Amino acid sequence: MAWFKRKDKGILTPTEAKKEAPDGLWYKTPKGKIIHTRELKNNAYVSPDDGYHVRIGSKEYFEILFDNNKFTEMDEDMESADPLGFVDSKPYTQRLEAVKAKTSLKDAVRTAHGKMNGLDINIACMDFSFIGGSMGSVVGEKIARAIEYSIKNKVPFLMISKSGGARMMEAGISLMQLAKTSARLAQLSETTTPYISLLTDPTTGGVTASYAMLGDFNIAEPGALIGFAGPRVIRETIGKDLPKGFQSSEFVLEHGFLDFIVDRRDLKARITKLLKMIKP
Repeated sequence: MAWFKRKDKGILTPTEAKKEAPDGLWYKTPKGKIIHTRELKNNAYVSPDDGYHVRIGSKEYFEILFDNNKFTEMDEDMESADPLGFVDSKPYTQRLEAVKAKTSLKDAVRTAHGKMNGLDINIACMDFSFIGGSMGSVVGEKIARAIEYSIKNKVPFLMISKSGGARMMEAGISLMQLAKTSARLAQLSETTTPYISLLTDPTTGGVTASYAMLGDFNIAEPGALIGFAGPRVIRETIGKDLPKGFQSSEFVLEHGFLDFIVDRRDLKARITKLLKMIKP
């Protein structure tokens, strides 16, 4: 059984001296493509091998869109209260504190204005990492105030949606945000100030049923899930199998609910070109 034995005894690295690769150094896409996180960031968080758009938040979108990542954030200290005294597995207030500590965010949306390729732009961007990007009173109020800023200053408004829908812990108060934001957008429309709605993965529930689909231009990232209820709920409700690719941004575009799909790597250039085309 000599072939089991090592003949050449070279220098072996002791197990305790071996170094593990640090967590988060590599990213694996759903199709199994591996990419270094540094390369992923330099590619606008899009896998170069398969075009997969990794879910990102306001921090990354602001870096991509604002010139030199310079912007003025609005209402950054606004936080949710607990008007209903909601308790599920634990009090709503405790859940809020836990997610704030985990994400370093105050709520599920951030709003800011600055320059994009030299043009004035006002952006509201949702963060899915904060309770699934759910829309509560703070989300609705911050978006409404951002729209009001665009109305007063005639600055184009860009809404980046990424949400699971209304926040159940705020019940009817959450649902009222649909009406409030929609009313503000109607006022914005009267000023002929452009409103561009970018739908990213996922955009569902009350967000889809309100401001996400009310843009002068509704655009989306490739492969994004867009819909009101989830595919499983719809399938069980109608009792039929759904078409292939149902609720993907490509499917929604094909059926006339989007103006175009834009690769995140081209997002800044495409929006700039669009604004220059429609500029009075």
